[in-house]
Amino acid sequence: MREATLYEVEQLAAAAREDIWDIAKAYGRDPKIYLHWSAGHYFHTFNDYHINITADGKLYLATEDFSDVLAHTYHRNSGAVGIALCCCADATTNDLGSEPPTADQIESMAQVIWKVADALWLTINKDHVMTHGEAGDNEDGLYTHDAYGPRSTCERWDLEFLGTDESPSFNPWAEDGTRGGDVLRGKALWYKNNAN
Repeated sequence: MREATLYEVEQLAAAAREDIWDIAKAYGRDPKIYLHWSAGHYFHTFNDYHINITADGKLYLATEDFSDVLAHTYHRNSGAVGIALCCCADATTNDLGSEPPTADQIESMAQVIWKVADALWLTINKDHVMTHGEAGDNEDGLYTHDAYGPRSTCERWDLEFLGTDESPSFNPWAEDGTRGGDVLRGKALWYKNNAN
């Protein structure tokens, strides 16, 4: 595991672009970016995710090759990049616990989404960038497994809400932009459209 800059993340994603697309196409789909929380502690990183983001917003890489298939998203790992916030060790659907996502983590994740999506030539939308919870419920229309997300069994509900004013509470049927995935994609688009 090593610390990396946003620029390095963008370069690694670009270097892996052709391989990631080839892997995804073998499954009949475009590449994906999956957003997680680790359900661990702020500075405990995991090799399941290509990119880990600690409480201070710093980026740590589990691999130098983003086409590596890591164990981040059930039946969806191939041709996909997994990004995790290191947080939410004791989270419940009522309370994100003693280590909720920090503002630094949320902004860093949005910037990483922007850079990885651009490097992979992906549109920043739910078809290409999903939380683990959204993927768990097959919200992109790819039914790779039985539903296990926040709209069904709630086995996985990563980033369904962020505990911020923009995304205050668990509400997986919300259509007002307050779900965690909507906020993160929106922030990523803001960075993309406002970069100097």
